[in-house]
Amino acid sequence: MIANSHTEGLGAALLDELSSVVSKAGAAILSVRSSGLSVQAKADRSPVTQADHASETVMLEGISRLLPGLPIVSEEKVATSQPPKLAGSFMLVDPLDGTREFIAGRDEFTINLALVVDGRPRLGIVAAPARGLIWRGIEGHGAERLHLPPGSPVAAARGRASIHARPCSPSALVAALSRSHLDAQTAALLSRLPVLDRIVCGSAVKFCQLAEGMADVYPRLSTTCEWDVAAGQAVLVAAGGVVLTPENGPLAYGRADAGFRIPAFVAWGDPAAPAALGLVGNGALG
Repeated sequence: MIANSHTEGLGAALLDELSSVVSKAGAAILSVRSSGLSVQAKADRSPVTQADHASETVMLEGISRLLPGLPIVSEEKVATSQPPKLAGSFMLVDPLDGTREFIAGRDEFTINLALVVDGRPRLGIVAAPARGLIWRGIEGHGAERLHLPPGSPVAAARGRASIHARPCSPSALVAALSRSHLDAQTAALLSRLPVLDRIVCGSAVKFCQLAEGMADVYPRLSTTCEWDVAAGQAVLVAAGGVVLTPENGPLAYGRADAGFRIPAFVAWGDPAAPAALGLVGNGALG
């Protein structure tokens, strides 16, 4: 499928192995939560807990075992050390996305894993351990949702279901929005769209809501990081959606020189939505 020494076998077997690693990381997070949390602030003033580090340890070990030599860019590791040199393929990992929701006792936090090939997320896994759910997909091969108890191998999954993004209704959109990061620019954009309803939650779950056909658009016009977006993008694209810049261009991944930052994006369940809403060739959303 992909001509690369690390990823030429990209398919169901690798997806299952990586999903089992993510499941194990979810169990590590829940174990830490049950024993009490100690919250610290990173240099950017965002919170981090020992659960973030426990999950990252499991993820790094599991990925390195399955794909030896593949560069891994992981949120907490990047915060404390020089990122690896990237060429061709690499893994993007957020060991605990939605730490604020996690600290607040909500169940919306996720683990995000994406395999990036030639600057584009091609395989993605988003797990919500507290919900016992995993969303996953490979570009061109579809997406699915699994019910999987944290710590269990994928073979123990129940309630497998293929998921698909839905066509856009240009007069009645459902928007998925961030609970903790709704900025003024995003709010201004929403006022210009025919939004009928809003779903508010944290983490990459919002991408999965689009992938399942529960929502139509997820805009974020403030800066975020590649590991927050890549896995959700891969799942959404596998389900038939798209993630774009506000100017309707592709997102770029592997930008170590920019601190792995993504300035802004808009995720759509229906790739035809920007044109249907008159957002193409009209200054787009910027």
